[in-house]
Amino acid sequence: MNVQEAYDQWSGQYDTNQNKTRDLEALSLRQTLSGLRCKRILEIGCGTGKNTAWLQTITDEILAVDLSDKMLAVAKNKITSEQVQFQQADITQNWDFATGPFDLITFSLVLEHISDLQAVLHKAYRVLEPGGKAYIGELHPFKQYNGTKARFDTAQGIQVVTCFNHHISDFTSSAKQAGFEIELINEYFDDNDRQGIPRILILVLRKG
Repeated sequence: MNVQEAYDQWSGQYDTNQNKTRDLEALSLRQTLSGLRCKRILEIGCGTGKNTAWLQTITDEILAVDLSDKMLAVAKNKITSEQVQFQQADITQNWDFATGPFDLITFSLVLEHISDLQAVLHKAYRVLEPGGKAYIGELHPFKQYNGTKARFDTAQGIQVVTCFNHHISDFTSSAKQAGFEIELINEYFDDNDRQGIPRILILVLRKG
């Protein structure tokens, strides 16, 4: 299903559905970025604001971006701070919305819906200040290999969102080609069971 249409439909139940991927990525973001202090954050894939409220605690300003107007509407109802500006945008197009520089960009469960990682990471690199960081939290490729995808239930049945399989090397090579240094690679597991398949892949990139 088309990504924008899917998340528009999903918006009404996104916060209440059981969703291990959503919840574990939220935890991973908080743990990975804990202790960081920023001036301006560009949050890509803010959705219903699941991470936005926490990101407010580590920055002065946030530009929170999502493809889905209806997901943004939910977020705006939850978060009314003047510290946060919401913006509907397609990150595969020109980043006219991103008047930098930012010292942190976060991508949360977004890049699985993007076919060309390098093009998006190039755009991210350009709007970061020197020394700025990019956080990526994605459904782990190992989960994708087993058939896990973003999906949700509707009256018409299960809807599967358009996704692309990216290998770990796709993330790392695209990041390096965009000019980034790789600062961290980490994996998060369901119930912290490291004998199982990791659910979330985390990368932290740095603009040199």
